[in-house]
Amino acid sequence: MTLGGKHALVTGGGTGIGLAIAVALRGAGAVVTITGRRTEVLDTAAKAHDLHPLVMDVQDEASVVDGIAHAVASRGAIQICVPNAGIAEGRALHKMDMAFWRNMMATNIDGTFLTIRESLKSMHETEWGRVIAISSIAGLRGLKGAPCYTASKHAMIGLIRGLAADYLGKPYTFNAICPAYVDTEIVPQNIDRIMARTGMSEADARNVMVGANPHGRLITPEEVADTALWLCGAHSGSVNGQAIQIAGGEF
Repeated sequence: MTLGGKHALVTGGGTGIGLAIAVALRGAGAVVTITGRRTEVLDTAAKAHDLHPLVMDVQDEASVVDGIAHAVASRGAIQICVPNAGIAEGRALHKMDMAFWRNMMATNIDGTFLTIRESLKSMHETEWGRVIAISSIAGLRGLKGAPCYTASKHAMIGLIRGLAADYLGKPYTFNAICPAYVDTEIVPQNIDRIMARTGMSEADARNVMVGANPHGRLITPEEVADTALWLCGAHSGSVNGQAIQIAGGEF
């Protein structure tokens, strides 16, 4: 498979799942713009993998509008849009203030909306396009202890399905990937939160996440990246409006 000549944009592309997807797309020939808020992280990833860094805050509409316009002016129309930037944090509803709720929604769903909206402006000028949102298994079922996160990831899938319906018969597809617990930099953060909340040991806190995946291990970022790459393949045009689970047996 070759994606030569196609411009991909991956938000949150400096680390974890986003970086794995960016590297996979670059390996298939795409020109890849990675976005994030940390300049040093983006620059390090870009230099290591021949990617193009773009400092952009998906919570800030002006930042997204200007950033994507700059990427398009520099590298051409975006034909592969991967809204990946997100926050994953649990908190009981009765302990949740409005700031926590809004911060989660501003990144996970507002950021996805803005990224897709601005990418579509140039994608419309082309005859082929793929939008691949990184949701979560929590977008398909309730995640205990994380109602806000669950709501944001359900909303992401709703947006994708609505767009797929809007664009039926056109050369663009819209899909969501829904991983369970993935072995990224978020894992240590979640371990710390579990330990603080429950008093568990570090090993037991890690096993909470490992044990939540039916196959008894954390998913690798590369497993998610390969799915994104498959959705860009030559025969992927009939896969549209789907929420694809990568969860080791969840259903």
